[in-house]
Amino acid sequence: MLGQYLRPSHLWLPLRVSLRPPSMVAGRRLATTTSGPEAGVTDPAAYCKDLVRTRDYESYLIGSFYPRELQGAFFALRAFYVELASVQDNVSNSVIGKMRLQFWRDALKSNADGRPPQHPIALALHDASRRANLPAYHLRRMIDARDAELHTPMHLTMESLMAHAESTTSTYLYLLLSMLNLSSSSAFSHAASHLGVAQCVHILLRALSYHASKGRMVIPAEITARHGVRQEDVFRRGGNADGISDAVFEFATVANDNLLTAREMLKDAAAGRKVPRQAMSVFLYGLPTQDYLGRLEAANFDAFAPSLQLRDWKLPWKVWRGYYKGDF
Repeated sequence: MLGQYLRPSHLWLPLRVSLRPPSMVAGRRLATTTSGPEAGVTDPAAYCKDLVRTRDYESYLIGSFYPRELQGAFFALRAFYVELASVQDNVSNSVIGKMRLQFWRDALKSNADGRPPQHPIALALHDASRRANLPAYHLRRMIDARDAELHTPMHLTMESLMAHAESTTSTYLYLLLSMLNLSSSSAFSHAASHLGVAQCVHILLRALSYHASKGRMVIPAEITARHGVRQEDVFRRGGNADGISDAVFEFATVANDNLLTAREMLKDAAAGRKVPRQAMSVFLYGLPTQDYLGRLEAANFDAFAPSLQLRDWKLPWKVWRGYYKGDF
């Protein structure tokens, strides 16, 4: 359920990539532009970059800090991630969802044979694979995780959620490390694993109000049960439900602990110095997570607070500063 980034399957539009389901966003764009998949076939790179700009603004900012020759590959990977994360919200039942995911499994096989399907993201991935090292097993792992999500959208335990985060968000970060030829570093890989969990929880918390409006609880049941949270109360009363702020605090602590662990691992690998510049573009994803957790704390862990539904206008500057300081 860590979908579109978040929902684990929910990215926000500009910063709330899916307070409206991706299908609604796409429908509006197709009604006013010619940037749909058919038009995107003529310029797959531009299609992917525009999709990320529209549906995952944070990643759009981060993409600027990759080497120019790899930016196309970055946006192709992120568009692929967003596309997979959108499946659950774009289908009326799991059978249709599995068909869509099977399309991507087939697309990966066709890409490997040099015959990519005429879909802009598939074409962009094919081009990216020729330019950079993108292990196919990581791509397949993300598809399989989204497939499993169709059947078990709710997580009963943190162990289950963290396994999903590892197969989606962390795996995406592993792909970025591979693209930059940094995957041989165990320190980078372990840090990326923890950052992926932190980012996944951050996205779930950010989309909590959206999911609650749809009758879904994204905080694992073991946490809500510990604080006496009744799901029906959250769906009706939002942040006023008994125990929900305590549950949010505990869930946010998981994200913060994993973010701190990722930092410590990189600090140890760099002997206390800055994160190496060549890896910093991957770990920039820690900055939006840190930013959101700070704002959530300021709102007294009310994940339903209106201020948290707005984009932080300082984020572009924070990302720029973090990159050049080598710190997230």
